[in-house]
Amino acid sequence: MNSEGGVNDGRCRFGSSDSLLPGLIDDVALNCLARVNRSDFTSLSCINTKFNKLVKGGGLNRCRKQLGIVEHWVYMVCDPRGWEAFDPVRNRWMTLPKIPCDECFNHADKESLAVDSELLVFGRELLEFAIWKYSLILRSWVKCQGMNRPRCLFGSSSLGSIAIVAGGSDKNGTVLQSAELYDSSSGTWEMLPSMHTPRRLCTGFFMDDKFYVIGGMLNATVPLTCGEEFNFQTRKWRIIEDMYPLANRAAQAPPLVAVVNNQLYAIEHLTNMVKKYDKVKNTWDVLGRLPVRADLANGWGLAFKASGEELLVVGGQRGPEGEGIVLNSWSPKSGVKNGTLDWKVLGVKEHVGVFVYNCAVMGC
Repeated sequence: MNSEGGVNDGRCRFGSSDSLLPGLIDDVALNCLARVNRSDFTSLSCINTKFNKLVKGGGLNRCRKQLGIVEHWVYMVCDPRGWEAFDPVRNRWMTLPKIPCDECFNHADKESLAVDSELLVFGRELLEFAIWKYSLILRSWVKCQGMNRPRCLFGSSSLGSIAIVAGGSDKNGTVLQSAELYDSSSGTWEMLPSMHTPRRLCTGFFMDDKFYVIGGMLNATVPLTCGEEFNFQTRKWRIIEDMYPLANRAAQAPPLVAVVNNQLYAIEHLTNMVKKYDKVKNTWDVLGRLPVRADLANGWGLAFKASGEELLVVGGQRGPEGEGIVLNSWSPKSGVKNGTLDWKVLGVKEHVGVFVYNCAVMGC
């Protein structure tokens, strides 16, 4: 904090004048405030101008990052009312502002990705592809810079402040093999070396500090069982044959995968089973059954994500009181007991249908 009391950088160090909390030096006060639940940031910013600058200027969020304080929130769309966020610690749902997009984007198919403290939503406007970005810090939407090769139906994943998108289709339907890196600190896109194989309806993930793409379709009729690995040090792609033998069909959802502690898990939606990838043998081992059905819509309408050290399944259920979305989690550390996984219910969203259109987990 400078001599006027304004936050001027991301360090956890502030001047002694005009203290944040009376009786505490500002370094200690900030360390205390950094532990406030993210759900309370709005209330915190309303206390006074100084706290408002601390929250909306990003200083509090940067200090949380330096201290290693992380909360994993779930962002999802399951009805026309738009995006909602779920805080599993407080068991609290929050409605995000509506995206100020045109009607074409609002009703088109979309893809989503959480990068650092941003939520990116990819879709199509009347004349071109568009990306809208929600800032957790500013709690508002802005139009994001477009990709160098705009696309849809791509594989993507994030790691810290960066994300990679690979493959997909352009607006003419051409299947792409190009890849791009997004840097949330600058809001810019950088072209990466292209993959060996064009693919759409694929899935991306980070594991062991490398980026992978698996599954997808070469064209309308040819599924792909190989995977590709991008090495950041060599900046080259490596093909891994038969990495995902559960070949896609055109009507199927892209592979539903998640990585926890550098271990890859996937849903086999035809059998409703969770599988774990063996990196050494390049094979998949069956672990246990899902808490919801994935086979009813060929894997669509279901989310399978990593949330810290847990696997998260978000899907619909029908019961005596109507339809709803249930969030279930399982910790791989708890192990498999008698062929079953000990799923825990994190939260329930009632009266919203049973189809999850988009879902992302933000950890910050």
